Amino acid sequence: MSLLSSVTVRDHPDVGSPQPSEVQDLKQSNVRILIDYRPALHQPTGVGEHTHNLSQAIAAEGSCRDVSVTIFSSSLRHRLSPNTVDNAHVVDRRIPVRCLNWLWHNVEWPSIELLAGHYDVVHSPHPLMIPSRQAACFVTIHDLYFLNHPDHTSAEIRSDYPALAEQHAKRADGVIVPSQYTASLVSKQLGIPMKRIILCTNGAPAWRPRSAPAYKGHILFVGSIEPRKNLPTLLRAYRSLANHRADTPELVLAGQISPTGIDELKELEASPLNNKVRVLGYVSRDQCYDLYRRASMVVLPSLDEGFGLPALEAMTVGVPVVAANRGALPETVGDAGTLVDPEDESAIEASMARILDDRQYADRSVARGLIQSQAYNWDKSARILLSAYETAVRHRRGL
Repeated sequence: MSLLSSVTVRDHPDVGSPQPSEVQDLKQSNVRILIDYRPALHQPTGVGEHTHNLSQAIAAEGSCRDVSVTIFSSSLRHRLSPNTVDNAHVVDRRIPVRCLNWLWHNVEWPSIELLAGHYDVVHSPHPLMIPSRQAACFVTIHDLYFLNHPDHTSAEIRSDYPALAEQHAKRADGVIVPSQYTASLVSKQLGIPMKRIILCTNGAPAWRPRSAPAYKGHILFVGSIEPRKNLPTLLRAYRSLANHRADTPELVLAGQISPTGIDELKELEASPLNNKVRVLGYVSRDQCYDLYRRASMVVLPSLDEGFGLPALEAMTVGVPVVAANRGALPETVGDAGTLVDPEDESAIEASMARILDDRQYADRSVARGLIQSQAYNWDKSARILLSAYETAVRHRRGL
């Protein structure tokens, strides 16, 4: 069976090429948008959550306009349900992810038109474009850690992203970023004018704040276990905290362990950590919410973040946040959390101790976090992005 010989298309819109008479004002002409949904297909991390929630919001907003949204997937093992995103069509290809990525990144084939039909906008949730013959192409750059620390990334990202990201960003019709911090890096390091960069932040999850604090709850870390998350420093700070106080709550680490992150857990071999730390690996969204709900605090000592989704999730639930004063975390957290030097073990330990010992301080952090989280809204981000899509389509149609 050839690469292109089988395609599963559910509720797919008309994919015929537009006729000249169809090229008219966007209010009268349907805009067809395709979003690469693959990061959200199986055990989604932060990028997957961003992709899923943004797809939902764009499809919901698009249903009120003359806009159709299609989510695209390719995998041998994992199928995309036709009801994954309300108001969205589905194109599901049985092509291995790595195979398709290699072809797209190295030979820019097959075009999305061969795989899924014709679209006006094609949006990649990663820095590299989806090949298209005619669509306006958008890429998302969540951060530039892959460029500054390629040795800490997976083999596919290490081989393709550093070499191609700048070229693709310059060719794309728009570059989407989740924070002002990432926007400044993309402009400075990739040479992309700020006018071509679209700020599209994460939105707060649809979670209810917990009804009461958990002052004695576990200390929680949420995120992929990889070098930039700086877990060895957190573990040393936690060991010192546990040595100084017998009633220190357990530390829970929730997140997928990346191939580059295995060494990050070696600190657990040191007593007394092996009896005080739980490593859960990947957790579902329901499990994640429950972990937040029962936590005394969330600690995020990352060396670099393009946004810091766990900080927003924690604030939404009503959990105090201790976060690094680097990357986009200060921007995301604002004055709601405790910001620390992520390489200062003593500062991390002192911040955790203060939240455990000073309930008034913890309560103020919760109150500010709940207010801060309200600034992040998926619907607002969807409207910003749809406007950027429509502007690009108008430009291509000469309107």
